Amino acid sequence: MSIDVRTPILSTKLPDVGTTIFTVMSTLAAEKGAVNLGQGFPDFDCDPLLVDVVTEAMKQGLNQYPPMTGVLVLRDAIALKIKALYGRDYNPASEITITAGATQAIITIILAVVHAGDEVIVLEPCYDSYVPNIELAGGVPVRVPLTPGTFRPDFEKISAAITANTRAIIVNSPHNPSATVWTKVDMLKLQDILAATDVLVISDEVYEHTVYDGLQHQSVACFPRLAARSFVVSSFGKTYHVTGWKVGYVAAPASLSAEFRKVHQFNVFTVNTPVQYGLASYMANPQPYLSLPVFYQRKRDLFREGLARTKFKLLPSEGTYFQCVDISAVSDLSETEFCKWLTTDIGVAAIPMSAFYGNGFDQRVVRFCFAKKDETLNTALERLAKL
Repeated sequence: MSIDVRTPILSTKLPDVGTTIFTVMSTLAAEKGAVNLGQGFPDFDCDPLLVDVVTEAMKQGLNQYPPMTGVLVLRDAIALKIKALYGRDYNPASEITITAGATQAIITIILAVVHAGDEVIVLEPCYDSYVPNIELAGGVPVRVPLTPGTFRPDFEKISAAITANTRAIIVNSPHNPSATVWTKVDMLKLQDILAATDVLVISDEVYEHTVYDGLQHQSVACFPRLAARSFVVSSFGKTYHVTGWKVGYVAAPASLSAEFRKVHQFNVFTVNTPVQYGLASYMANPQPYLSLPVFYQRKRDLFREGLARTKFKLLPSEGTYFQCVDISAVSDLSETEFCKWLTTDIGVAAIPMSAFYGNGFDQRVVRFCFAKKDETLNTALERLAKL
């Protein structure tokens, strides 16, 4: 007697989502032995002291569930940091929540505030999780392009995109993938545009400590009328070179945090206990994040000097640890095909800018990550010198 074994066919919630370009390029880089300057993660270790304080927390037996909102000493440390850098007081008890990284923070915010049919403005090119998050919540993504070439915000287009159905706008500065940084003037314009609305701001600030050439990160926390309607998202992974630890946080007014926590408690509930205690201890010294701009600007400059000897046209890199280049003088291939060719034939992996647009807009630009050891960057530059 045969048994009918059948797997039900699902109707997908994300019909347009496949394998991300980051996975595709990282896999190809591994297959070809290429230098992976595609996916955004460091290839060097974090401060050994950070590992030590997390290990000590484990040894002390701090290995069981922490509070759903995160351990209080870490929330206290975050509140002190935000106050010192941006001048805004967030109540650690009611306005700061520890998350399993920034990606979890963002989808949790969206699930908490976006109802079926609500519109959410995304500024393209944008990080690849934003739009699927909105769709999973039943919302409608409204794509507004940043200015091609400069990737500056176009406030006329942003203003025109706001309707009675607009629930939120996602802002990302320093910006992944373009490496641009919003100015104080930009933030004030956003504040003015939203003043008469109930539109929420989801501010992705994971690269807040990687800003160069004397520029300052303009957190929404610096602007009272923006802060009152904003969720601020940041990440310890980017700041302390521990992207695999997946710990971040959200700061928001108490009423917004309350709704966020309703979803958070059923999403991940809580986050790695000893890492939280270790981070709290490590944050007692602000120098690791205060010195980060100098650390990464030196790597950026090393990489840019090498790229200047190629046919690439360098775009500005004001923040993040990314460098974008125009490939027009190097190849007639599309961005995606160029990145595959560069990985396979030259031995350096990059990411096409078109991957960050819903319509695959190709403007002859690709993105490199320079959060790498000097020897990694030099090896990549030696290979790119063939172009």
